[in-house]
Amino acid sequence: MGLLKGLDPLLTADLLYILRLAGHGDELVICDCNFPAHEVATKTTTGRLITLAGADCPQAVRAICSLLPLDYFVPCPAWHMSPQAGSQLPPLGVEVHAAVKAALLETGNEGVSFEAIDRFEFYERARKGFAVVQAVGERRPYGCFILKKGVVGPDGLDLKP
Repeated sequence: MGLLKGLDPLLTADLLYILRLAGHGDELVICDCNFPAHEVATKTTTGRLITLAGADCPQAVRAICSLLPLDYFVPCPAWHMSPQAGSQLPPLGVEVHAAVKAALLETGNEGVSFEAIDRFEFYERARKGFAVVQAVGERRPYGCFILKKGVVGPDGLDLKP
């Protein structure tokens, strides 16, 4: 695959197509290698599973958010999977959540809400998503995220209220 100037090399042709195809309000699932990605993807709007070999979730989110506007017109456009009630997030889960939050900040998404969704609620919400992107190199537990696509304004930047 040939590279293009200014694009993160993780952004494959299939992923770029999905990002362009998605509209305002569509939700993209970014998941770890343990997530039932194929099963969930078959139930999404597109039925598509995009795999990013060797990438972890922070790398995938950084690449995706270099192009994808988040939805600033909703209270929360970004979520992460959390354990069900009565269970604690393991230290590696805390680590991957912090790294993805940092990736959001690095891509200009300051002040964006980043909220937890119970594991089983996450599965259900993911099945209603637009597509699934699996970061095959992500092995940390609870490395699963949902991003809601926003709007690119007339100036080419994220449209904000």
